[in-house]
This record gives sequence, C-alpha cells and structure tokens, in this order.
Amino acid sequence: MIKHDLTRREFIRRSSALGVLGSAMPWALNLAAIGEASAATGGDYKALVCVFLDGGNDHGNTVIPYDQVSYDRYAGIRQALARPRDSLLPLTPGVALPDARQLALAPELAPLKPLFDSGDLGVLLNVGSLIVPTSKSQYTAQSVPLPAKLFSHIDQQGSWQASSPEGRSSGWGGRMADLMLSGNGGSAFTGVSVSGNAVYLAGKTASQFQVAPGGPVPLWATRVPLYGSQACSDALAGLVAGNYAHVLENAHSTVMRRGISSNTLLEHALQSASVATSFPEESPLAAQLKMVARMIAARDILGMKRQVFYVSLGGFDQHAYLASKHPELLAQLADALSAFHAATAELGVSSQVTTFTASDFGRTLTVNGNGSDHGWGGHHFVMGGSVQGGRFWGQLPEVSVNGPDDVGQGRLLPTTSVDQLAAELATWMGIGSGDMTTVLPYSGNFDLGHLGLFA
Repeated sequence: MIKHDLTRREFIRRSSALGVLGSAMPWALNLAAIGEASAATGGDYKALVCVFLDGGNDHGNTVIPYDQVSYDRYAGIRQALARPRDSLLPLTPGVALPDARQLALAPELAPLKPLFDSGDLGVLLNVGSLIVPTSKSQYTAQSVPLPAKLFSHIDQQGSWQASSPEGRSSGWGGRMADLMLSGNGGSAFTGVSVSGNAVYLAGKTASQFQVAPGGPVPLWATRVPLYGSQACSDALAGLVAGNYAHVLENAHSTVMRRGISSNTLLEHALQSASVATSFPEESPLAAQLKMVARMIAARDILGMKRQVFYVSLGGFDQHAYLASKHPELLAQLADALSAFHAATAELGVSSQVTTFTASDFGRTLTVNGNGSDHGWGGHHFVMGGSVQGGRFWGQLPEVSVNGPDDVGQGRLLPTTSVDQLAAELATWMGIGSGDMTTVLPYSGNFDLGHLGLFA
C-alpha cells in the first residue's frame, strides 16, 4: 500500500516546484524528467480509468435477457423498443447464471464480445448508489437512509462519483489520489480528467489535472504575444508567477504556476510517448481514451506509479429517440473501449490498467413511448488484463415490473453498491483496509471483497 505522508506545505512545494525554473525551463525539464523517472519502477504501475456515461445509460438495451422465457418478458415490457433476439450477441460465461438464465450484448457492442470471451471483460449486474444495504420493504417504508434525491441527474452523478456524506466536495477517485501522491514523482498527474472538471477526481489534498484530448491546454498568452505585444505577455507572466502577501492572491499564483509548469512538462513527455494503436476517428470518447493511453505511455518519464483517470461520453438521457440514438452511443463506447484495451496491450500494461463504466443511474425497464425514464440500478462493464472476466458479477435481477427487484416502473433496486465496486477497485490499486473508510466512508456498511472482480 502506498502511504500518504504529504503535508500541505510539502504538497504546495512539490506542486509549484517547476514553476520557479524561469528561463531555464527546457533544460530543467530534462533534469526533472530524469529525476521523476527514477522515482518509479516500470513494473510497479497501475492505473484506474473511469468511463462515465453522462445522462443515465439504458442498461435494459445494453445487456439484454436472452434465454427465451426472460427475453419474452423483456419484449413484452419494452414492446417496440425491444431489440430483436436474433440480432443479439449471446454471452457464455465461465460461471453459469442461475435457473438457466442467459444474457446477451446489444449488437453494437460486438467489439466487446471477444474481450468477454477472452476473460478481459466482465459485467457487473445491478450496481448503484446506496448508503446501506436496502431491501424493497425498507425502501418502501423509508426505514433506512437513502441517497439524496434519487432519480435526479446531478444528485445521482454526485452519489456515484462522491459516495460520501459530505456531498460533492470530493470524490472517491480523488480520495484514492490523496493516498497515492507521495508515491508518485510527478504528483500533479496522479488524478487526470480528459473531460473537464469531475467531482470523481476531487481530492481533499490532490488536485485533478485537466487535459484536453489533443493535449495540455495552455494559458494562451504564455504561448503567443498578448494583444500582439511580448511586453504584455511578459507582464502577465510576472503577475502569474509573483509571490503575494495576501493568502488568496498567493494561492491563485501558486495554482497558475503549477498549471503552466505541469503543462510544459507533460508536453515534453508526450513528445516521447507514442501509441501506434488506431483509435476511431470522429469519436469524442476514443479521443479522450487515446490521450489516456498516451499519458500511460509517458508514465516513466513523468515518474508515475499510480494514476486515476476520468473520461466521459454524453447523450445517454434518452427519454426519446432511444431506438435510434442509443445504438450509436453503444457503438462509440464499444469501439473506444476495444481500441483502448488494444493500446494497453501494445504498451505492455494491459494487466496494470483497469477500466470501468459508470453512469448517473440505470433507466426504467418500462418505456414512455420512444424512450425510457430515470431509474436506479444498472449493469456496467469492468475491463482489463487483471480482471477475472468472462463472467457476470453480482445478482441478476428478475425481468418484471413491480417485482422483487423493482421499486416502480422497472427501476432496479441495486443489489450491489457503488462502494462495493469501488472497494475492490481500490484494493487492486493498493489501498489497504485501514484506509478504506477514508476513501469510501460508507464502505463499513457493506460486505466487501466478495464480488470477485479480480483473481
């Protein structure tokens, strides 16, 4: 386990260290790269990649009942929005489902089937945000604490990504990063978002590093003369890099210096880090995952041992046009995940990178005409060379409305909590049991370590 012994003063010192290099930056960057690389060994590296499906993925048309009895129930509920059975991709798991049940992938997810068959990908069934294990009778009686404002996009995104009684001030990916900072040479790159600001990566000490799919996003005036005047650019650089007596002014200056110097270091590192794997063109998610692959390729230059990444794909709030829009999104997801897994294999780190999908919530099994509405539990993918894939984890819900797993309209009551998923991922990353409640405050309420995501 990587211990966290970084004080606030030391964190600020390390975060801003490169910012004081001034005109010697190119030369100093080479020395910094050498020093950072010496802090990590090539074999001791792990990365966790969260692929967030913004809007609430319709799991009912993603992982689909396939045995004839279950499919007929599904088709009876979904009616015109049911996917034709002969178009589905049936999965044969290493451990059979109970009662001869079978599941299949939507046809657009064809690139993921070979990964399932090879054991590099599995499906976690009916996972969602919970505070304590909850039965249907407890939910109905409101006799146990429940996540705030169920079925609300922003609140359930926060529940998935933060999983904390403190609300959305920090996320469990960021709290993992807090514990990993002191083990990384390039601590600024411990938590990296390629999709803007994400509560998932907000730590109590660690700051997420935001990068665009095309690379670092610089303060433009530091790269071209401001208003056509180098004097203006120099003046801005002086303001940014200055030391101030006022605590807020100085904090802002420190953050700006850190951003500029980190961007410069990353640019130099990426120049030496190539990925030959072909990623789909015109795909926002593929572009984000390609940048993650490039940063992983640069791990030794940056001195990284542990990293947590966040990417996202939007458009899943399909109250309408589910039949036409959802398959397009699934195709983007499958193509991007397949290419990313191939890239990790190319880089020789497929067993050192684990990728998982997440979303606001699942959606209703019932339909509203040409779409589905906000739900709760849903099915998700976990992928990587260390994953004990080719199987389904968790409990398979019944295909019914108002059945034992349904709190209304086909909204699944989760039987696996986000904390149970996160705890197994955190353990794989090297977080010890003594730090688990720091990362996941609710984790003590659940039986952990029995999903079997990893061998």
